[in-house]
Formats: sequence, C-alpha cells, structure tokens
Amino acid sequence: METRLIKISTENPEADLVEEAARVLREGGLVAFPTETVYGLGGNGLDSEACKKIYSAKGRPSDNPLILHISQISELRPIVREIPPKAQKLMDAFWPGPLTMIFPKSDIVPLTTTGGLDTVAVRFPSHPVAIAIIRASGLPIAGPSANSSGKPSPTRASHVAFDLSGKIDMIVDGGAAEWGLESTIVDVSGEIPIILRPGAITKEMMEAVVDEVLIDPAILSKPSDDLRPKAPGMKYTHYSPAAKVTLVKGDSNAVIRKINQLCASDSAQGKKTGVMATEETKEFYQADVVLSLGKRESPEEIGANLFKFLRKFDFLGVDMVYSEVFPEVGEGLAIMNRLNKAAGYSRIDAE
Repeated sequence: METRLIKISTENPEADLVEEAARVLREGGLVAFPTETVYGLGGNGLDSEACKKIYSAKGRPSDNPLILHISQISELRPIVREIPPKAQKLMDAFWPGPLTMIFPKSDIVPLTTTGGLDTVAVRFPSHPVAIAIIRASGLPIAGPSANSSGKPSPTRASHVAFDLSGKIDMIVDGGAAEWGLESTIVDVSGEIPIILRPGAITKEMMEAVVDEVLIDPAILSKPSDDLRPKAPGMKYTHYSPAAKVTLVKGDSNAVIRKINQLCASDSAQGKKTGVMATEETKEFYQADVVLSLGKRESPEEIGANLFKFLRKFDFLGVDMVYSEVFPEVGEGLAIMNRLNKAAGYSRIDAE
C-alpha cells in the first residue's frame, strides 16, 4: 500500500484536503491526523472492518478499546445509551479538549470498536484539523494513537510515517501536537467518575466540577495479567523505545550519582547510554546522550517533550535510557504513568 502524505494548514484547513481525507474515511480507509494531544489513526468507528484495519496496522491487541472522536456535541447521542449528569458537567467544562469519557454504548457501535465491552470511549478534540476532518466525514472516527502498538505515541507526522508508512492510506501533516500526551480518560458510566488514564485534564480540575473523582489502581501500579482493559493503555506495555528504560528515584544528588554509576557500567560493556534529565540537572550527567525534558516546575513542557525524546533515543541508537522521576500530582500523574509504562515498571531507588 502506498501512503499519501498531505500537508494542511492548522489555522485554516484547506477544504479540498479535508474532503480528500474524509472521503478515504467514508470509503473504509485509514487516515492519520493531528489532534491537540498526539496524532490519531482514524477509521470509521461504526465499521467493524475499518476498525479491524486499525488493529492490524498498529499490531494492537483486539481487546484494547478504541476511542471514538466526534466534532460536535450532537454527534454523541447516537453512539451512547445515556449521558449521566456528571458526564454532562464534565462535557460543559472540558469539551472540546483533551478529555475522553466512557459511556454505556448504543447498539450502533460494534463490539470490534470497544474491545468487546458494552461501554464506549468518546472524545471531542479541539484541534481545527481533527474537527474539520471528522465533521466532513459525517462519522464518529475511531482514533487510537497513530503508532505501532507499544511504541511511543507520535507527536509529529514524521513519527507516524516512520511507524505506519505503507500500512495506511493517508497521513495528514498538521504540525507538532500541542500537549504531547494522550487525553485523560474518565469512566462516567458509574456513580463516581473514575480516571482510567491520566492526562492534561487532571483529577483536581475535574473535582472542581463534579466534587469526587477516583483513580483506578492500574494507573498507580503494574496491572495484573488478567485485567480486561476498559480504556486504551491500561493493560499493555506502551510508549517503549527500543532501548531499555529504567527510572531512578531519590533526592536529586543521589539520582545523579546513581545514574552516572549505571552509565559508566553500561559504557564499559559497550552499550550506548542516554539520560532523560531536566534543565536543572542536565549538566551533571555523564552519558552518551543527555536530553532535557524541560524545567522541573513545568510539567506541561515535560509532557510535551516526553514521547518525542523517547523516539529520539531510538534514532540515536541508544541501548540504555535512565530517567528521573516526577511528583505524581497534577499533570505529573500522567507523566509518571507514561514513564512507568515505557520502563515496564522498572525502577531503582538511588542510594
């Protein structure tokens, strides 16, 4: 398959290019497109065959649910059985934006889309290109991240092309994604909303709207092998570069010493080493490649750079990557969720 790449204006998406992408989707094809979080791999969310193509292109387990993307609130009603009052409050506060909500699904949504579940994940993105393509297609668009399953999510069209060129019909290049981390996922199908995947819309932000929000235990620790995932990213290893990633926890000086010791040992064995540092610590590391995620007090900057740098270590041929850890509050919860997944929960306490 030849994958067509088209560049599109983010501010004013060209109508003819939007329609080209929409036509591919209506005909059952796959289109990667930008959102404000990461690039998504779009297919007709009501077409089981299109959804099977998504799983195949990504190499994604079929029990890992897909998220349906809509372009206006009126498109939600046909695909869900009900909109609970707390879900309506969250929609009013955060849609369009980087928040996915899980509802009881309607009968028109195939089980292929939902990983066999009777619930469906839905998001209303705020990116102008995403909105334009979804609206022009006239369909709810299933859109997981546009990467090979398990690899770091793509924040640029070039990342998508590296993973999926030759496997999908079209890539729409709308520039770099703003947030760099996937959307928050919250289950609103029960009495109390439960966060299943943290993101830019934090627990604290949602609690200001609906009082109480819980956090699924799978976010904070390694999930069991028999977990049936209710949302993308809950069960399987994600975001991993080819290099082995290890997190190092402790006070700053101890972490720097420990990472430098590990890098020296790896180098003696002929391995190329990399460190994910911050602006405050980058000059103190002795590794082949040291990348600063940003200032420690700026989780938005760290989140935006995380996947880009995990991919860069692959490009640079790094064998071993060591990373500092971050407080699990606010957006830091999302950052550590992704880092834990990337490292396969491999963590060392610095002495």
